Amino acid sequence: MIGRITGTLIEKLPPTVCVDVNGLGYDIDVPMSTLYSLPETGARVTLYTHLTVREDAHILYGFATAGERSAFRELIKVSGIGARTALSVLSGLSVADLAQAITLQESGRLTRVPGIGKKTAERLLLEMRGKLGADIGASAHAVQDNQSDILNALLALGYSEKESLSALKTLPEGVGVSDGIKQALKALVR
Repeated sequence: MIGRITGTLIEKLPPTVCVDVNGLGYDIDVPMSTLYSLPETGARVTLYTHLTVREDAHILYGFATAGERSAFRELIKVSGIGARTALSVLSGLSVADLAQAITLQESGRLTRVPGIGKKTAERLLLEMRGKLGADIGASAHAVQDNQSDILNALLALGYSEKESLSALKTLPEGVGVSDGIKQALKALVR
């Protein structure tokens, strides 16, 4: 398995980049989030990689962070999600946003990604529930825990899941649990 590549970025042809490693050029497919974070051609670059071996090809996928690679690996385990679709998901959503969408079971966020329909989004949410742990999007994990606690509090107070999720969307980023519950209740009263 090729786990990481460091070399000179010699070409960007979305969604593929070419990295020269001591005279050997590796074509690597990357999500758009990684492509936008890469330096100009000619600069030194390090990518975390995932190698897929098929009967007709060896395909190398590259990621700017280990978290993106971990999310990619979890995505391709979902039935009906191939590598191209997983790259599309990571191009449309950050790892933190993906983890939050899964935690809050927001299929609407996923259906905005090209190639993801309602059924695929629901299957993805079902199969990935609890899979994106603290190692993926660690800073967003605390926010997810807070939002999950706020959501559970609203549900315990008798609000529907739809009402509770819409109230969560009105909260500022990084809000604490007690403040979040108060603000969500104010939003629900309006």
